[in-house]
Amino acid sequence: MNSSMKTAQTGIVYIVGAGPGDKKLITLKGVECLQQADVVIYDLLLNDGLLEHCPAHTEKIRAPDPRIRTNRQAELNQLLVQHAKDGKIVVRLKGGDPYIFGRGGEEAVALAEAGIPFEIVPGVTSAIAAAAYAGIPVTHRDYASSVAFVTGHSAALHPDSNINWEQLATAVDTLVVYMGVAHLQQIVERLITHGRDQQTPVSLVRVGTTPQQVVIQGTLADIVEKVEAVQLKSPAIIVVGEVNQLRDQLRWFDTKPLCGRRILVTRARAQASEFADLLEANGAEVIQFPTIEIHPLEIDSTEIPSPDRYDWVIFTSVNAVEIYYKHIQEKGKDTRVFGGCSICAVGPKTVEALNCIGIYPDFVPSHASGKVVATEIEDVQGKKILLPRAKIATADLPNILRERGAHVDDVPLYDTVKAAGENSDAIEKDLLEGRIDFVTFTSSSTVTNFLEMFPTRTVEYLLANVRVAVIGPTTEATAMEHGVRVDIVAREATIGSLVEAIIAEYQNLPV
Repeated sequence: MNSSMKTAQTGIVYIVGAGPGDKKLITLKGVECLQQADVVIYDLLLNDGLLEHCPAHTEKIRAPDPRIRTNRQAELNQLLVQHAKDGKIVVRLKGGDPYIFGRGGEEAVALAEAGIPFEIVPGVTSAIAAAAYAGIPVTHRDYASSVAFVTGHSAALHPDSNINWEQLATAVDTLVVYMGVAHLQQIVERLITHGRDQQTPVSLVRVGTTPQQVVIQGTLADIVEKVEAVQLKSPAIIVVGEVNQLRDQLRWFDTKPLCGRRILVTRARAQASEFADLLEANGAEVIQFPTIEIHPLEIDSTEIPSPDRYDWVIFTSVNAVEIYYKHIQEKGKDTRVFGGCSICAVGPKTVEALNCIGIYPDFVPSHASGKVVATEIEDVQGKKILLPRAKIATADLPNILRERGAHVDDVPLYDTVKAAGENSDAIEKDLLEGRIDFVTFTSSSTVTNFLEMFPTRTVEYLLANVRVAVIGPTTEATAMEHGVRVDIVAREATIGSLVEAIIAEYQNLPV
């Protein structure tokens, strides 16, 4: 990122378009700005996940609410100027694109007048993105070769507005109106009065690009009635034009199997990304509620046994691979130290973690349970086995190996501890009111820690309005011991299999 304008005395402001809602639609440069930010001033409706790109020291400031602060823009301008004058890298994170009805131009003018260096990072605007996620291309060779973006704010409908509705009504093929839901009837009347055919197709796309996206379709003649019937609220864009006819053929986002479903993920935040990505790729809204945290134990690396002293090393998790190998590196060694022993990896992700450091396992069991691992591995009579793993891991695996005649060193490397349970009040409210569709558990500790976070509620009452999915039989057994009704158990003890099971469940249920 070019920060050449930043001086020792004065910082710099990046006015960044965050995109329309889907956190992955921010640009690479936008992410880069966030990664270097000392201060981020962000809009109310932004996806909070974007703030995860910020370093730990970043000060995060929510912009004043325009609905209750009439002098909001002046306050924002002053905040930008003051933080930049303090020598900080400031990111002004705005929904959509800063220069398309985002008042980014006003903020840039204020910075220029104050002599503050700034850069504009364009973003994907909702007129394009929300329409695309609804299956509506704003231009198409056979339907539209021109498009206009218009504000539907009340000021745009005032008699002295500089928007020429008379000419605009028929001047372009596709008309996209921002902030117009509250004034839909007046907008429709102006378009019809000034010559737009009453049978022109119209779509409203609410919170486009998010799992809560809603699309209402009609014509200029009946769209007001249809929107009132479902009580559609802002934010939404209004798309007017023949391109709306393409939605039935081109819709792709709201046909995903988990579209609109809210799914609670309880595994540690550092491990949740793959799970969340798979759920989101299938249309779900993921609620991150980590119930465990991974804490490496404070062990001197010199006390960690070297693999060259063993016949087998069994890795049961990605954490075990990463933490153990870090200790190996701290000893000044690398993967060559594994050359004299055989390697067992439990689960595909553990295999991937080993592959990343250049190790290809000699044995991968068919299932992740300790009993299966211990019985499927080759004859271990008299063999020395190293088992680096979690402090609270169950004893099945080492016990059965010892019964088969192996000498096992069970070495705890990390602990899984209960997370702080941030936002537990909001999560509890959503659970009780049926606003969460699925709670997922990926280990026994996620079950026990989750329930401990809601001590005032019985299990039956807390989970009465939600389905429960677990990753395998061990987790299922723990859940049932605590009185949790389990609706789904993954066929295989993998994240991919758990997602497939949830999708299969919904394909047999009414939406």
